[in-house]
Amino acid sequence: MARTREFDTEAAINAAMEVFRNTGYGGTSVRDLAEAMEIGSGSLYAAFGNKEGLYLAALDLYRRRYALPFIEMLRSGGDARETVRSAFEAVIDEITRGPGQASCLIVGAAMERAHSDAQVAERLRTTTQLLELTLYEVITEAQGRGEIAAERSAADVAGFLVMTFQGLRVMGAINADRAALTRAAEVALHCLG
Repeated sequence: MARTREFDTEAAINAAMEVFRNTGYGGTSVRDLAEAMEIGSGSLYAAFGNKEGLYLAALDLYRRRYALPFIEMLRSGGDARETVRSAFEAVIDEITRGPGQASCLIVGAAMERAHSDAQVAERLRTTTQLLELTLYEVITEAQGRGEIAAERSAADVAGFLVMTFQGLRVMGAINADRAALTRAAEVALHCLG
């Protein structure tokens, strides 16, 4: 007779997600995960199959908890330039929140796992494509209203902004200098015309 799972799956994945954000996939052992999740390694394997399965679940949770709300913020309407500026400010706030700030799981996964794991790469691709599509729609609509110059391709600008958002996260992990990150965001905003 199969045993009933005796732990909160969402809370367990959240705990694992934080470990992965702090130490990366390679720097995290199954023991580290089981300890953070407050479960035995047997329960971890029974629920997620292996470390990889848990990592994919953590990426899915990260997307729901952080990436999708960020995308919804961009879709909130209003002046496109101010919407994008607010998005940059939110990213910079996240980066400069303080010492011990966990890294972006998407950036970490891209650097550590995307080149060797097709399932990770696909999850990252769909998330970044959704972000880029959202920015494309925001820019196209703003160009139609005359808020943003139409001299640049909306697709090119959207792609550039996605790279800038992720680049800020990478550089912020190296040096979370708020003034420098803000200056970089201002240069990117200038591309909106």
